[in-house]
Amino acid sequence: MAADLLNRVAMLLVVLFGVTAAMALLPGNGVRAVLGRDATEAEVHARTQELGLDRAVPFRFWEWLSGLAQGDFGTTLRGEPVGALLAAKLPNSLILMGVSMLVTVVGASALAVWWSSGGPPGVQRVLSVATIVVIALPEFVVATLAILVFALVLDVLPAVTVQDSSGAPRNASMYVLPVVALALPQIAWNARVFVAAIDEARATPHVHAAEVDGVGETALFLRYIVPRALPTMIASLATTVGMIVGGSVVVESLFNFPGVGAVLAGSVGTRDVNVVAAVVAGTGVVILVLLFVADVVRDWSRARIS
Repeated sequence: MAADLLNRVAMLLVVLFGVTAAMALLPGNGVRAVLGRDATEAEVHARTQELGLDRAVPFRFWEWLSGLAQGDFGTTLRGEPVGALLAAKLPNSLILMGVSMLVTVVGASALAVWWSSGGPPGVQRVLSVATIVVIALPEFVVATLAILVFALVLDVLPAVTVQDSSGAPRNASMYVLPVVALALPQIAWNARVFVAAIDEARATPHVHAAEVDGVGETALFLRYIVPRALPTMIASLATTVGMIVGGSVVVESLFNFPGVGAVLAGSVGTRDVNVVAAVVAGTGVVILVLLFVADVVRDWSRARIS
């Protein structure tokens, strides 16, 4: 397990370096975009030197990584501390992603339990096709359809997010459509994974033996099937966290949601590499921790049922 963790950390560092190098290769000049069209070449050059953007990518990456080890995320092209910028937006994103993850877990679990318990073959086929279609839809398509139906046609939910004086969404209704756009594809994906894991667990000899012994359906499901299906379900949910974090960039931009994802999208446009690297690093660490926890729980579950 320790070797897997080290490999994942190494992969995160490779991804971070790749992001830094890719941002340096993007066309355009982020410093000029920040200073404006009226800035002279001398002003652009001076600002570029001040920010250290004239140095080679490996040196810039090492300097940023060294600062990161001390809790310093660097500064934006405008001279603002990256940490302070992200800290102001992070609570909104955490609420959005946390609620989306909770809705995903509850929705996928309920759908999987109902699906695996049997039912009319026609309904089963419709669910199978519907979940495949939803999984295939990118978040921006789901978000666009949600806006069309609930904001434009039914006019029951806001299509954009309006901020209050603290920079948070003005009311809870402004979370609904972003949560739907993030959670719906993940509910479909995880429901299929959960059903497959439940069916696989149900087919094991231990479960068959419990059925022969007359164990009731509820006890059979909770005591014999769930523990065997849990490792696969947890691994799927750990992957889902990464999907929700990645999808939040698109969803926050579409709904004008005041979160880290919108900041990231804007920073890519202005080539603000320190902001992009900080978001990627933070996201990567969260996913690493969740995958590690998933591995621990999976090994514990397997040890219990072996």
